[in-house]
Amino acid sequence: MIQRLRRVTGSWSLPLLLFATGPATAAASATPHLYVSDERGGDVVVIDAAGGGVTARIAVGKRPRGVALSPDGRHLYVALSGSAIAGPGVDESQLPPPDRRADGIGVVDLRALRLVRTLQSGPDPETFAVAPDGRTIYVSNEDTGGLSAVDVASGKVRATAQVGSEPEGVAIRPDGKVVYVSCEGDGSVHALDARTLAHVGKFTSGTRPRNIAMTRDGRAGFVTNEMGKSITLFDPQTQLAQRAVPLAGDELLRPMGMALSPDNAHLYVTTGRGGSLLEIDTASARVTRTIAGVGARPWGIALSGDGKLAYTANGSSGDISIVDLASGTVRQRIKVGQSPWGVVVSR
Repeated sequence: MIQRLRRVTGSWSLPLLLFATGPATAAASATPHLYVSDERGGDVVVIDAAGGGVTARIAVGKRPRGVALSPDGRHLYVALSGSAIAGPGVDESQLPPPDRRADGIGVVDLRALRLVRTLQSGPDPETFAVAPDGRTIYVSNEDTGGLSAVDVASGKVRATAQVGSEPEGVAIRPDGKVVYVSCEGDGSVHALDARTLAHVGKFTSGTRPRNIAMTRDGRAGFVTNEMGKSITLFDPQTQLAQRAVPLAGDELLRPMGMALSPDNAHLYVTTGRGGSLLEIDTASARVTRTIAGVGARPWGIALSGDGKLAYTANGSSGDISIVDLASGTVRQRIKVGQSPWGVVVSR
């Protein structure tokens, strides 16, 4: 039975209704679960990662997109936005005005499976990164070209910094000292001191840089360039770009989300309209395999703890794909909602 949790007349239903056995204690079980943001549906969808299907839907607010776990795994953070949905090239002057009351970082209790807080975020949050100590969340504010540092304890924005045009991806160097922001509008990536938000570096990436990933030792970094059909390699110690790696393939290929294997040997990249999953050898920066037919517009991606499975959020087909990486085949596709955007897997 799928548990559906909905907002009623401006307030959230009492937690006494939520501490039931079965789906409501999914996060407490030994079975890993997927948490998927459904941008158009306004939910976080909970899925049994072993292939058991949808177990719960949690209403969180408008346009849930970026998702991440707290360091202790007890909470899920989700970016919520009151800005209208619009793709590249859309005349934003023709869109309805944004509802800034809907902007924030939602906090979902993974035992109760309910939204328990909404933190400030700055306007139009899309993606974010959680500091290793869990005290700060760094949020890209696309509409204002800024980055907000949110204090988790108080739920308030403690500092902001201007970056480039249309900031998108956010990542923190594993040592927690430097935060990176990719800016779609001008193809730049900015590096800021995580404590002060002072700029410490900047480099040019490809056209419409989307996401940022780094190896666990903080020695190598990667940026997906959606319209450039490439990946930029950079040095997180010097904040310098090293080279761009073109990605050959279908004309519709759009590198989007990334996930590194547990041993850092492979980088897995979703290709949006290309409908495929790329496997890249991190040592040589060469594409070693293309897994086709993953889904329609795969964007968000997560890997299982052992690195054997990839989970992709397929926005246009409204499902999640479970990909066996050893065989390069899609093991299962699970329908989740209208427009899945981001996905994380419980630890």
